Amino acid sequence: MSKLIVLTAPSGAGKTTIVRHLLKSIPQLSFSTSATTRYQRPGEINGKDYYFLSASDFEQKITENAFVEWEEVYQGQFYGTLKTEIERLWAKNQHIIFDIDVKGAMNIKASYPEQTLTIFVKAPSLDTLFNRLRSRRTESDEQLQKRMDKAKEEATYEERFDYVLVNDDLSTALQEAEQVVSDFIKNN
Repeated sequence: MSKLIVLTAPSGAGKTTIVRHLLKSIPQLSFSTSATTRYQRPGEINGKDYYFLSASDFEQKITENAFVEWEEVYQGQFYGTLKTEIERLWAKNQHIIFDIDVKGAMNIKASYPEQTLTIFVKAPSLDTLFNRLRSRRTESDEQLQKRMDKAKEEATYEERFDYVLVNDDLSTALQEAEQVVSDFIKNN
């Protein structure tokens, strides 16, 4: 039976770095590429990092019931997991790893409770998180504040996750994530 490993975190907590490490370390994992309406950052590849959709295309797919889960994460910015993406990875008999928001994680866990491991990644403090986001230099001050407000809201979901991973020291966090995921795949 294929397993679903869902990682979520406030922006800047290190979730994407951890997901990339897990994909390199555990060969039976495949990445579930999310769809989004947010702008495409330099270096991002459509169909690899995200499926970048216009707002109208995303709304059409909602109408068509094409998503396993979706959310309006920020005003006017939608994210979701297409059913076709899950089907594509299941056809390869792979365990699927997700890099999605907290509400999406809860929706997947509700749909597949026995198959899903949810991991909440967090920075050791809000100050650390703010400094990580600011050092990216990818958002305006207003966008940065929105991300911090969102981080505070997302932290309220932490206790609903199967595992909480504090990313204080990256090498330690990577080893811990690899152990937790490997154990879940082997033992469940």
